[in-house]
Amino acid sequence: MLWLSPLTIPTLTSTQPNSEKRLGDIRTHVLKRLTSKSRACVERLRTCQLDRPDLSRQPTSKLAAVLVLLYEQAGELRVLLTTRSKSLRAHPGQTALPGGKADEGDESLVWTALREANEEVGLPLPPTSSNIHFITTLPPFLSASQLLVTPVVVLLSSPLPLVTSSPSFSTLDSSSNASSNTPPKSSSHPILTSLTPSLTEVDRIFDHPLEAMLDPRLLLNKGESLVDVGEDWPYSAGDVYNPSDVRLDAFDGLIYRMHRFRTCASPIKGLTADILITVAELAYGRKPVYGRYPSGPSSGSSSKDTNLEGETYQALVRRRMEENERAFAVAVEEGGQT
Repeated sequence: MLWLSPLTIPTLTSTQPNSEKRLGDIRTHVLKRLTSKSRACVERLRTCQLDRPDLSRQPTSKLAAVLVLLYEQAGELRVLLTTRSKSLRAHPGQTALPGGKADEGDESLVWTALREANEEVGLPLPPTSSNIHFITTLPPFLSASQLLVTPVVVLLSSPLPLVTSSPSFSTLDSSSNASSNTPPKSSSHPILTSLTPSLTEVDRIFDHPLEAMLDPRLLLNKGESLVDVGEDWPYSAGDVYNPSDVRLDAFDGLIYRMHRFRTCASPIKGLTADILITVAELAYGRKPVYGRYPSGPSSGSSSKDTNLEGETYQALVRRRMEENERAFAVAVEEGGQT
């Protein structure tokens, strides 16, 4: 029998007022700086009605959070991303949102996401910066390692109106803290230009247009820089999106659609892709141009009702939460043993 340390008794919830207040509200003058299209996206995210489960009975060891940092540049919303260090044991070299597992000292999962972003890329913690504004949290996603991952969506506003001739900021490489082989792109935002990759956790910092998560062809229309065919994109040179369906034992045999999106660095795929697709759907109020979920008898869904697979995934998340809660209840009943 393993002893359940008192520190693992769950104390975190998805959000907590103090964490949100530290970030600050999105004031009218901040929204006015956005284009009407971006402003509408932020408002949809702020007002969306989501079924957020109570995570207070989940063991802290099963909780994680990621930061979906949005900002507007050249009239469009972009999202901050990282390429994980190839020296890491878990998911080396893969694209990720800043974030990680919850610590016992975290007051909330909002703070978990902020703390991890500070450690990984040097994003200032509130109240150091008044330009990071809370938008919303999403219901948790289930990772292959059985973590319940809560996305925390925030907006990075600019202290001054952005004036730029390029759609993105420099791609930063941790080995040199300078731009990578990708031609550097400028950003007038002082916070973005001050980000520094953690030498032990992050190989690269880059960004991606949020709307391209719904229609990857926008990358070609907008002339975005894309990584060459090779290790980071072992698919056709003309492709910007590559899906495949696989049965995952970690998801109780569920047929899972692996989405892969081409970027200027490592591809967006897996859990990171799933989260950003959901954020983009909520923000732009429409579905992707591709099929989000598998269809056909083997997946349990049909071409007429592809939402069924999403409902099956949500049922899986709820099942994991129930299993965690039962394990916690047994631990308490047995006086700290599990």
